[in-house]
Amino acid sequence: MPAFMVTGGAGLIGSNLVAALNARGERDIVIADHLNHPRKRRHLEGLQYRRYLDKAELREAVRSGRMERVDTVFHLGACSATTERDTAYLADNNTACTRELCAWALARGTRFIYASSAATYGDGRQGYSDDTALLTSLRPLNPYGQSKHDFDLLAWRAGWLERIAGLKYFNVFGPHEEHKGEMRSVVHKAYGQIRATGRLQLFRSYRDDYRDGEQRRDFIFVRDAVAMTLFFNDHPEASGLFNCGTGQARTWLDLAHAIFAAMELPPRIEFIDMPPHLREQYQYHTEAGLAKLRAAGCRHRCLSLEAAVREYVTTNLSRQSEAELACAF
Repeated sequence: MPAFMVTGGAGLIGSNLVAALNARGERDIVIADHLNHPRKRRHLEGLQYRRYLDKAELREAVRSGRMERVDTVFHLGACSATTERDTAYLADNNTACTRELCAWALARGTRFIYASSAATYGDGRQGYSDDTALLTSLRPLNPYGQSKHDFDLLAWRAGWLERIAGLKYFNVFGPHEEHKGEMRSVVHKAYGQIRATGRLQLFRSYRDDYRDGEQRRDFIFVRDAVAMTLFFNDHPEASGLFNCGTGQARTWLDLAHAIFAAMELPPRIEFIDMPPHLREQYQYHTEAGLAKLRAAGCRHRCLSLEAAVREYVTTNLSRQSEAELACAF
């Protein structure tokens, strides 16, 4: 039986990935994470795995050569806060740690699959193609996106992208995201706001070419993101950078109406000012180009936004407490 490592295994994508591996009958799994929120520990409940390592323990084991061999590393652990301003921390935690783990995996013939991000695309002026020929033209809008982009560039220049797979996740939402605080999806935030007040507040647009609520995102349900991620474990011949999204941008108003419909409530939407510090780094349109993913052989078809939101609301969010929806740290 193969052995796996999932970093960020108590997080949104990671915990759902471990559950999907368990559904395949896989139990030989090392989970690494940093349990800095009580909800993250609860995300591990019910999962079957061999052992858990704190991220510091993992890093020390890799550096000392004491880490046991695994067949596949899913490196999903990172600081994903787009508002984080400590560039030294991000350079170490997101870029250097990924470099160390990737080098360790390659030296042992271990499959390495890691999380990049759609944040690497910046304002989208260069489009959303995952063609590596465009890498050097990308300009992320925040330090988080830059830290992810820095490893993409490092892997490309080192020739590692010919042997590993990096996934540029777009707007992932779904169960086990409540620990993320302000980095939760708008679905999670909106559901809590609507349940508490009966209405939803969205940011106004500050561009003439986008009306309020017409800003667009590629929203992808976590189950679909996991299915695409597992494709690269099942197809080790597929290497390089790949977008992980639905390939269809939808508006904030589409999302809002889907949430109200799932809650069986009439839509009540109001627009509010965006905080000034967000205006210069705000992405008005994201949409994953999937040509490269399809060419690699991945035929997975994602749920529609409406179906995914309804499933999330009815099977998960509707069962959460007010405290869980508020997600105070």
